[in-house]
Amino acid sequence: MRIALVHDYLNQFGGAERVLEAFCEIFPDAPIYTLIYDSKKMKGAFSGKKIRTSFLQKIPFAKSKHRIFPLLMPIAIEQFDFSDYDIVLSDSASFAKGIITKPETLHICYCHTPLRYAWDDSHKYIEEFGLPKIIKRFIPFFMNYIRIWDKEAALRVDKFICNSNFVAKRIKKYYSRDAEIIYPPVDTKNFLPSPAKSWGSYFLMVGRLLAYKRFDIAVRAFNELGKPLKIIGDGPEVKKLKKISNKNIEFLGEINREELKNYYQNCLALIFPQEEDFGIVPLEAMACGKPVIAYRGGGALESIKDGETGIFFNEQTVDSLIGAINRFHPEKFDAQTIRAHTMKFDKEIFKKNIKNFVEKSYHDYRN
Repeated sequence: MRIALVHDYLNQFGGAERVLEAFCEIFPDAPIYTLIYDSKKMKGAFSGKKIRTSFLQKIPFAKSKHRIFPLLMPIAIEQFDFSDYDIVLSDSASFAKGIITKPETLHICYCHTPLRYAWDDSHKYIEEFGLPKIIKRFIPFFMNYIRIWDKEAALRVDKFICNSNFVAKRIKKYYSRDAEIIYPPVDTKNFLPSPAKSWGSYFLMVGRLLAYKRFDIAVRAFNELGKPLKIIGDGPEVKKLKKISNKNIEFLGEINREELKNYYQNCLALIFPQEEDFGIVPLEAMACGKPVIAYRGGGALESIKDGETGIFFNEQTVDSLIGAINRFHPEKFDAQTIRAHTMKFDKEIFKKNIKNFVEKSYHDYRN
């Protein structure tokens, strides 16, 4: 089988890129097609792969400011030629699912989410992108085009896979399509509990600093509590968050995986105030034996067991989070129990499930 992989953009590293890494391990000879690729931002990830980019790669600022080119992305993704492949596996939260393939080519899409700023509270997401005012003025005029294109693009997919029941419902609502649920991969071989079996002195947050992830709630909560909080990651919100933070909050920026593991191992708990489609970060923390204090919503409801691997708070507010932190007692959690819960999300299980799904789907498609 001749297989190609398609990814939205390779200019940031997060959960979707971890999924792509697993795809590369399953299909090591498959090239990667993506709208843009910034090797510096990827810090060596996918460096040995054949990566084919769109015309956006040559446009000034596209690699660093890709969100200001939404009208060009549908055109760019449709320019790729997949006539040499039997199977195309796209890994998409936005435009990658919109590729055009021949009837004899099977297109399977691992959908992280329907295009968020087209369907889910679009005014809120657009405001959070931090776009120039002149661009914001024109957005309402072309957003309907984006929705129509996105709905049409979903029809080009032969088989959908998604990362949670939460996303499966959204795919059904917006695309009127069914999706097979295969939870994202967690690298449990790398993320391990500390041999010292000790609790740290700080709380931890990990992820891209985007407005919808609500790092601001945690910053304001810890400002009031005065407890130590360490934040790992970078993004558009970093300057704003640093400006409102007290000295008990430390920003560590982007770090490597070994350093990340050490911070997981030595924290009291992970703080997770966002509503994510699934969320690999909480499972990485839990694989290290650490509980999670999470907002009760989205994919966290499928990955966290209340009272066993973490606790929930009910509202995305400072007071609700403070209440959860105050009732959190680390000694009530067992590191091995927490880790054992994550094993069903192990990367090897994910790879096996994806491989089986692709092979069966191709067999059925050809017959």
